[in-house]
Amino acid sequence: MTQKIDATLIPGDGIGPEIVAAAVQVLDALGAPFAWDVQAAGLAALHSAGDPLPQATLDSIRRTRLALKGPLETPSGGGYRSSNVRLREEFKLYANLRPVRTLVPGGRYENIDLVVVRENVEGLYTGYEHFIQIGDDPHAVAIATGVNTRQGARRLLEYAFAYAVAQGRRKVTLVHKANIMKALTGIFLETARQVYEQGYKGRIKMDEVIVDACAMKLVTNPWQFDVLVTTNLFGDILSDLAAGLIGGLGLAPGANIGTDAAIFEAVHGSAPDIAGKGLANPTALLLAAAMMLDHCGRPALAARLRGAIDQVLNADGLRTRDLGGTASTAEFTAAMARRLANG
Repeated sequence: MTQKIDATLIPGDGIGPEIVAAAVQVLDALGAPFAWDVQAAGLAALHSAGDPLPQATLDSIRRTRLALKGPLETPSGGGYRSSNVRLREEFKLYANLRPVRTLVPGGRYENIDLVVVRENVEGLYTGYEHFIQIGDDPHAVAIATGVNTRQGARRLLEYAFAYAVAQGRRKVTLVHKANIMKALTGIFLETARQVYEQGYKGRIKMDEVIVDACAMKLVTNPWQFDVLVTTNLFGDILSDLAAGLIGGLGLAPGANIGTDAAIFEAVHGSAPDIAGKGLANPTALLLAAAMMLDHCGRPALAARLRGAIDQVLNADGLRTRDLGGTASTAEFTAAMARRLANG
């Protein structure tokens, strides 16, 4: 009998409960060994427990050290602080891994296969910001402070280079803005050069590109890139851009990796406008679940899950509306379960 792996399951907000339920159904059909501890976070948790990140949820992840999470709603310009950011800080999830690979052929770009590795707990996401009042305007001036450390940069860069070598990738590209932000991103670039020279030169190629030039090159010739490594804000933006190359965020998984825990998620938001309508695409979360299986040492199950996704999308031609199809969430999920049952 396969040994069970304890894992925290967070349904999330908006379409989250729908795609999480779909993922659990598909993982059950796969025979994945997860034993779920269901916990709340985000707006749903605020309504049920008075806190968007309840202590029970934190305690669960601290126990399991593993979580699969639906999207969490974060208010813009006010309200409570992002639960996603709080989770990354609480568990020191310093590496954000976001692979993008062409799954549906016939789009504007073909044969895309690249990975964005984003520093996940430093930079401008540390939340050191405030307003200064002038006259009767309490928000006359806004100030934010970004913080990058040598230790934080080295930790992320060591992970990125080791990942690239282990995966047989050909090149790591360091994305920065050290021509202008000479201290904040200069320390990241400087540390990358040190890490490369000390441990990875001759094992893999490394080059450097300024972030605005990188954005332009990603849409003119994305095939020149393989693994992109960058700071927090730049990684957030570029990973969404990269997802656009393969058809959108509905196909983009993410992993938040730390020393003592790992949280896997779909990159997209909670999409409350389509919640409860059966329109949500669970593919990104299923791909995140495949990453979770790899992380837990179950690569054969991960490969079967990715293979079933390819078969349903292409051999069966079954796609949700965001990919130009007509399938509902339930129809797509049922097709996935059938493929896995027959495979």
